[in-house]
Amino acid sequence: MTAISPDIALPGPRRRSRSLSVTGTLAARRFTLTTRTPRELLVPLLTPVLFALVIAPALKKALHTSASYESYVAVGTIGLLIPLNTMFSGISVLVDQESGARRELLAAPIHRALLVAGNLLVAVATTALQIGVLLGFAVLRRIHFHVTGTGLLWFLAVTLLFTVAMYGIAETLAARVSRSEEYIARLPAIAIVPWFLAGSLFPIDALPSFLTWLARLLPLTHGLALVRYGLLNDPSGLHNIWEMQSATSMALLSLLVVTVFAVAVTTAAVRVFGRTAVR
Repeated sequence: MTAISPDIALPGPRRRSRSLSVTGTLAARRFTLTTRTPRELLVPLLTPVLFALVIAPALKKALHTSASYESYVAVGTIGLLIPLNTMFSGISVLVDQESGARRELLAAPIHRALLVAGNLLVAVATTALQIGVLLGFAVLRRIHFHVTGTGLLWFLAVTLLFTVAMYGIAETLAARVSRSEEYIARLPAIAIVPWFLAGSLFPIDALPSFLTWLARLLPLTHGLALVRYGLLNDPSGLHNIWEMQSATSMALLSLLVVTVFAVAVTTAAVRVFGRTAVR
């Protein structure tokens, strides 16, 4: 059963304007709820900051590696931060479902996809804030980056798309499970396990050959390779995936993988939310 909007007969520009206004209102509501519980902002940041500021320097010293490895691990923690933050955002959806205003929102004359969009905007904003904090700490720790104008665009594009994709997974899972405990039990397999296979701490070609091929199929592998290409001007991760000569071509292919992943998962999230919203 789909919510019917009273402005369905409005001209396109007015309908789009109302949808944007509704999405902004829903996002503001979600942001207010998030800031009331600061742990949603702080908890997902603790592990990546620990990796970037403590574990990366310790590994560099213990393994007698160069400063570039410290940068390698610090950047790799972005691939842990995004899934953790977006999955924690999904818990808010469950709380809203159990004790919040979800029923009232579903009864409102708005399209249900806008509810997902409002939550997504807040997840993107909080993730961007946390990535900024992580990189700021890394700079203070004198971890070096090599960012160009083009590299910054690659970085921004892939982090945005991957955040959208991971929030789509969080929203889908929140719609499919009925309890927070069940949601949290599935979180490590979704947010943490792929991180160890995706070239976060070492190149994927250091894995056994069958795991290397598996890693090439993970969107996170493509995302991290693009992040390193953007922030470190290091195309080695892309080469380990595609084994091509042109860094730009490999970057475009990996960006396409992440884009398709984001579109597919977000579409699925909207559909699942629409089907399960009335339960």
